[in-house]
Amino acid sequence: MKNIQRIFITLLVINPLFSLWAQAPISVFIKDAWSKTPLDAVAVYQNNALIGYSNAQGKLKLNLSDNSPLLLVASGYDSLSIQVPTENRQVEVLLEPKFKQLEQTVIAANRGEESLRKVNPQVVSIPFKEIRQFNPQTSADLLQLSGQAFVQKSQQGGGSPVLRGFEANRVLLVIDGVRLNNAIYRAGHLQNVITIDPNLLERAEIVMGPSSVMYGSDALGGVINFQTRDPLLAEKNQKLRISGNSFTRYSSANQEKTFHTSLSIGGQKWGSLSSITVSDFDDLMSGNQRNPAYGDWGKRTFYVERINNVDSSVKASNVNLQKGSGYQQLDILQKFIWNPKANIQHGLNLQLSTSSDVPRYDRLTQTASGLPRFSEWYYGPQKRQLASYHYKNNRSTFAWDKLIFRVSAQGIEESRVSRIYRRNSLGSQIEKVNVFSTNLDLSKQSGKHDFRYGFEGTYQKVNSTASAKDIQVDTTSNIATRYPDGGSIYRTLAGYFSHSWEINNHWIFNQGIRISDVWLESKFDDKTYFPFLFNRVAQHNTAPNASIGIIYLPSEDWKISLSGSSGFRAPNVDDMGKVFESTPGQVIIPNPSLRPEYAWNGELGITRFWNQNTKVELVGWYTLLQNAITTGKTQLAGQDSIIFQGVKSRVTSQTNAQEAYLAGGSASIESQVTKHFKISSSLNYTYGRIKTDTVDYPLDHIPPVYGKTSFRLQHGKFKGEFFMLYSGAKRIKDYNLIGEDNFSNATPFGMPAWCTFNLRTSYQINNLVWVQVGLDNLLDTHYRQFSSNISAPGRNLQLTLRADF
Repeated sequence: MKNIQRIFITLLVINPLFSLWAQAPISVFIKDAWSKTPLDAVAVYQNNALIGYSNAQGKLKLNLSDNSPLLLVASGYDSLSIQVPTENRQVEVLLEPKFKQLEQTVIAANRGEESLRKVNPQVVSIPFKEIRQFNPQTSADLLQLSGQAFVQKSQQGGGSPVLRGFEANRVLLVIDGVRLNNAIYRAGHLQNVITIDPNLLERAEIVMGPSSVMYGSDALGGVINFQTRDPLLAEKNQKLRISGNSFTRYSSANQEKTFHTSLSIGGQKWGSLSSITVSDFDDLMSGNQRNPAYGDWGKRTFYVERINNVDSSVKASNVNLQKGSGYQQLDILQKFIWNPKANIQHGLNLQLSTSSDVPRYDRLTQTASGLPRFSEWYYGPQKRQLASYHYKNNRSTFAWDKLIFRVSAQGIEESRVSRIYRRNSLGSQIEKVNVFSTNLDLSKQSGKHDFRYGFEGTYQKVNSTASAKDIQVDTTSNIATRYPDGGSIYRTLAGYFSHSWEINNHWIFNQGIRISDVWLESKFDDKTYFPFLFNRVAQHNTAPNASIGIIYLPSEDWKISLSGSSGFRAPNVDDMGKVFESTPGQVIIPNPSLRPEYAWNGELGITRFWNQNTKVELVGWYTLLQNAITTGKTQLAGQDSIIFQGVKSRVTSQTNAQEAYLAGGSASIESQVTKHFKISSSLNYTYGRIKTDTVDYPLDHIPPVYGKTSFRLQHGKFKGEFFMLYSGAKRIKDYNLIGEDNFSNATPFGMPAWCTFNLRTSYQINNLVWVQVGLDNLLDTHYRQFSSNISAPGRNLQLTLRADF
């Protein structure tokens, strides 16, 4: 009896102690299995329920009510299931990086999360880790450093991405589900991508080829989708979760000084993310190692200074310093999310990007009769404001499994300011665009069938004003506006439907269709300067688009994709209503008879894995462009030339060429040679011609062959990458001499081939602090990207100090 009493008393004592032990929090420390560095934002599940995320130090504290296994999920890593530890309440977990990426999730291809194995078009994903390792100054530089996109630059404060020979308003930019292309996106070279802060991106994705079924007008060359990070919510055992990061960076080639900080504050149902980036870029130094055969090409031999109230041409003391190329930029983001229920989310996304005046460097280097052509030429502050609200519902119904409703408003302001050498009139053209859009995207899975459908509507209003100021007597007068002074309205309405059928483990069949309506109206009130203009221009276009594709998966190591898709671009205000000088002595006038251009694309892609560590991807494609909108010679009142801004100029206009065609391919290889060493390389080629009755003529915007080869080493807290960026030559016979290829900024032979050698390193001092050191263009080579009007940076030392908390 006494023994029974002792056992009973022991149980009374031990049971509460055991309960206290079971309720004691477990500390989980999650690291990369190879580098042993902490992993942020790893999702942890128990019993199919999300119970928390790791913080910036890879740590997570859990209060568990039972001993069910934990499932750890992180992008780019193999998921891992672990048993709840019964002895040690502190446990370290190592996640293995995922090399096979057919199961990688992408967003841009189908306007929602989708496994890459089920997607037909070629998709290039640049995740957060690579963005941080690239350490780009701008989003244009980010795309260039990926080796998968070609980027043209007219000035340092810019960058115009080229996808498969399409550029500017033929490439669609999207941020957080909102399209950035607006009614004044031009056919020339665009600089708007720099208004996206690369330091707050969760990922960037490039969808290659026509994508109008999912995205509508402009997606001819493809879609570049930028996804910013979201606030991190508190774990179940936390009342509040606070995290963030900051860095400061210096670059020698342009004396860059950048500061960035972001702060995430989250409760269990709500979260806030705040971010600010301030950058100061001084004049850019080009490379000093030149080919003597090209003479003074690319040298900054003079600049204009106002001395004693008179414009004077001053001899440059350093021909490599591209004087008049510096600028400053400010980017601010504020996000809020609220999850009132497990499957419901409301979100508010506020963004502001603005800059100082951005000098148009190429215009500042032009001469006329041996003298500078311009004393001043700059873009005024480039302002982009965005406010977007979204509602997400993941509660499955008969109509959807996932629903996203988004409404957004944007305010864009651009201006161009110029003054001819030794003239007193400072001309200013200001454009303001208000954009309102709404999107409804739904997806539903039924057995082996995935359905996606939705609607989109946009409304845009363009206002254009212009004036000239006499800098001597401080008087103001009216001048011609860039776009119709009576204002322009641009509206779209569209609906789409797509279907994916996973026939079996080896075959997937994809189809999609979209119908888009586009309305455009512009009014010309004052025709003092251009009596040849019309009172009003109006258009209504209806554009059907379709896509079809088949995917064959012979095994886990193969993916073979064959697809066809169409794209369209409706004429916008920039196409229909502007009068401007594209190059010296050449003026573009409106053409109200423009029709939409259509692209018909066929694509074959093959992906192959070897030995669990090597991936090879080959893609070939052909695009037929009908009614291609391109610049062509024309006449005005029977004359092929007019006097424009005091210069006799050849008359051209945007016109529908009969047909153009593009063909090309890309090849890439990645090999994880060891756990610590990785090799990758990519190469891209494009060929484009406009069909004529005689000899086919070069299509503009076609880059030469280009690519990247990289060698990466990762060991412990150290990461290093040695890489080469390279481009073939663009011969003068392959230039479009009346388009946007800027042959006047090349050598007499065309644009020379080039190759740069570059180094990136980073070291994690502790869980909080990182140091990054980069050295670009080690040989200090002088070069220019095709069609660019400013030389690329010379040797550049980059120093960055980061802190994560």
